[in-house]
Amino acid sequence: MTPTDWHITGDLTDFLTRAGEFLRSRPALHTVHLTVTEALRGRGLRVYGDGDPVFGLLERGGEVRGAFFRTPPGRLMLTPLGGGEAGGLAAQLTARGDELPGVMAELETAAEFAEEWGRRTDLDCRLYARQRLYRLGELTPQRPSPPGRPRVATADDREQLMRWYVEFTEAIGESGPSQDPGEWADARIAYGGITFWETPDGTPVSMAGITPKVAGQVRVAPVYTPAEFRGRGYAGAVTAEVSVMARAANAEEVLLFTNLANATSNALYQRLGYRPVEDFAGYDFWAGASVR
Repeated sequence: MTPTDWHITGDLTDFLTRAGEFLRSRPALHTVHLTVTEALRGRGLRVYGDGDPVFGLLERGGEVRGAFFRTPPGRLMLTPLGGGEAGGLAAQLTARGDELPGVMAELETAAEFAEEWGRRTDLDCRLYARQRLYRLGELTPQRPSPPGRPRVATADDREQLMRWYVEFTEAIGESGPSQDPGEWADARIAYGGITFWETPDGTPVSMAGITPKVAGQVRVAPVYTPAEFRGRGYAGAVTAEVSVMARAANAEEVLLFTNLANATSNALYQRLGYRPVEDFAGYDFWAGASVR
């Protein structure tokens, strides 16, 4: 494979024109690419940061075989690729002089890209997370439900949503929110994208979100319960509620990601009826001693 097999652009319209059908052909595996590009299209190219996004697609014989995006300062997000294809992209990006903080992709794709990137840049590649993508089968809500009820968040909840969004990003080990917390809260409120579980006295104790439907798929994200409220069934109850909402919106696929290091959440989602689809890995790139 030659590095020039990859077409790289900053033009979102051009990217979606050429790669949109490919992304929609496997909506589960491409869920992040679908939802992020939809957000960029609807809310502006800098919704995730001040840098200009970059998009790319691998095309041969008129057929798209892979795609990526990056919204600085975030990591490169790759679709699953065949052998040698991720390495070819790493070669092309280093030849361009691109600098990357990391990559997230299906396990083998991520490992191949990270190895080639490290070889070409002399940077160390640290595995920071392994994630599992789940698809909802038959929803089995937990019984009995914890005391309380679900409630869709409104503009009156904006400050709490902002605070919990920041806490959530810290809880999953990110260095900071990928979006401005106020803008994130406003966007979710606008389409009813966050649901609380609240106790009988009206205190919110957990939240779960759903992304807008794109290509028939909806992803549950984020799910967050403050530490003091964990272990009481609130996360399971609110996740089941937003799963019902997604199905009611005629989503053909309801998806979610988990951190494989969190055995509790993986067991919870499987009890609710979520079934494994694919495993993903994320690597960060560092100068200095390796901490693999």
